This record gives sequence, C-alpha cells and structure tokens, in this order.
Amino acid sequence: MMDADDFGADAALFARLRDMWNEADPVPEDLADRMVAAVAVEDLSREYALLTLVEGSTPAAVRGETDTATLQFSDGTTSVLLHVTAAEDGSRRVDGWVDATPLAIRLVQDDGDRTAEAGEHGRFAFESVPPGVSRLRIVVRGSDGDLHDFLTPRFEV
Repeated sequence: MMDADDFGADAALFARLRDMWNEADPVPEDLADRMVAAVAVEDLSREYALLTLVEGSTPAAVRGETDTATLQFSDGTTSVLLHVTAAEDGSRRVDGWVDATPLAIRLVQDDGDRTAEAGEHGRFAFESVPPGVSRLRIVVRGSDGDLHDFLTPRFEV
C-alpha cells in the first residue's frame, strides 16, 4: 500500500519528466487549435454535407403530384446531384452525378445497401428503390490522390 510520501515522490518524478520533455520536445503552441480545426473539418466533410433542395419544396415532393425531386449535396470539395423519380409500382429511381472520381457508390437504407457503378462523367443510378429514409456514401479519390468518404445527410426518397 502506498503512503503519502510515495505519492509525493511520484509527483516530483513526474514533474521532472514533464520538464525534461518540455525542454527536449516542446508541444507546438498551436497544436490544440490545429487539432480542433482538423477534427471539425473531418466532421464537416463526413457528417454535415450541405443539402440544397434544387426543385420542389421538400424531399417529400417525390410522393406528391410532381413525382420528382432534385437534391444537391456538397462538402466543399465533392458535389453530388441526385434526381429522384417515382415509378408506377411505388418504388423510386435515383439518378446521380458526382464531380469526383468515385471508387464505390452505395445507397444506404434501413433494409440494406445498394451499390452502383459510375459511368462516364460520374453518372450512376439505382432502380427499384423502396421509399424511405436514405443516405448516399461515396468513396472518392481526391485531387491529392487520397481516398475520401463522402457521406450525405439522411434524405427521403
């Protein structure tokens, strides 16, 4: 069992070690700010992609008389345009275009994922999609050559 003297000796040793490392390899003054910014940017590009409704007043317009909706998503480096059309059988067709080089495209819903291949000019499509809340996940190769995960907010088809 440790007594009060042991804690004092440990505290003194840790203080000397901290001083030694602060002198040998000091923490950059802006490290905390840079880490907060890096995490914020990662969260923005991953979770808070900008949703802009281009046509129709709400995503539910797909169920209305127009039977179509156009959605645009962007995270500042990658943009995706979606056109959702209602089919006669009640399912949806989702046509999309991405302005980056997509390596994988998935439409995620509660009942599972659907994949699509990108064609010329980043065009892709999902047919016979059941209505419901969806999310698009695209792995793109950025201009820096690195892979990035583009994830839209949830939207209704």
